Amino acid sequence: MTRFSIGVDLGGTNLRIAAVEETGTLIEKVTLGTKTSLGRDHVLNDMCDTIRHLATKYQATASLAGIGIGVPGIIDMETGMVRESPNLPGWVDYPVRSEIEKRLGTRVILENDANVAALGEKWLGAARDLPDMAMLTLGTGVGGGLVLGGRVWHGMNGMAGEFGHTTVEPEGSQCKCGSRGCLEQYASATAIVRMAREAIASGEAPALSRAANSDAEFSAKTLYNMAIQGDDDARKIFHRVGRALGIVLSGMVNALNLPMYVIGGGVSSAWEVFAPSIFEELRQRSMVYAATAPSSPAGGGSGASAMVEPGPGGKTIITRALLGSDAGLYGAARLPVVEER
Repeated sequence: MTRFSIGVDLGGTNLRIAAVEETGTLIEKVTLGTKTSLGRDHVLNDMCDTIRHLATKYQATASLAGIGIGVPGIIDMETGMVRESPNLPGWVDYPVRSEIEKRLGTRVILENDANVAALGEKWLGAARDLPDMAMLTLGTGVGGGLVLGGRVWHGMNGMAGEFGHTTVEPEGSQCKCGSRGCLEQYASATAIVRMAREAIASGEAPALSRAANSDAEFSAKTLYNMAIQGDDDARKIFHRVGRALGIVLSGMVNALNLPMYVIGGGVSSAWEVFAPSIFEELRQRSMVYAATAPSSPAGGGSGASAMVEPGPGGKTIITRALLGSDAGLYGAARLPVVEER
């Protein structure tokens, strides 16, 4: 009998739940709105009702390996407590795992959403077949995950991989975490719009000002479109994005010496306009990258996003994610299988 898992990607806007075969084949995916305004119980009831529906539907022909759930925020892995989650108001210090297990009557595996995205890319995406990798997810904020030996690296209590709160500008913009100048303040979608509005306020970016006045949904996507069309002010913003990522990646490469670092999340769609600045910083700042950079463009300088195998002697690959928004869903479904080993 074949086996399948149920993976859950709990986001602040969408709640996505899927049944996935152990081979990685998607059986069925259900997408719901995350109705946080109706409270935690409503969200968890929606989730558990859908999990039960999928489990019942497919257990007649396949065995259920388990249930994995990716949750945004800082999770205490020992207790299953969400310590902080900016995208889930009212979930601070909330015992999510025990509440879900109480409803379902079975064990579930809880994980940070960036960690499950990293696991998904390691399983089926850009880092497929590599045992070790790191991932940065660029969305409303900046998340991160480490996979070592095929498993998520949690650190002491599940809080490892918070690369988004690495300092890139010591006296830079105030971050919600309490620090200043975090990567999240320079490489997230929110940061891109903030930097554009700062440029507009300076009076030195007339094209950005016109775009902001004419576009009610002035966004990172708007700025990306301007950048690829050659607007200098928009391109300067993405240069700052790439520079901040390059600074953090340089430190990661020097400290970890992994074969692959993957950039995912919604902002990664602007790869072609910020990637050159990443590699410029890497070449200047990382002695390890200088010694292990691929000679082919796909690993380093042109912004290519295809999968690249590490070369003889080990090459450091920096590349774009391949699974898009489904990385976290596949990673969550993979959790029960990985935990068996």
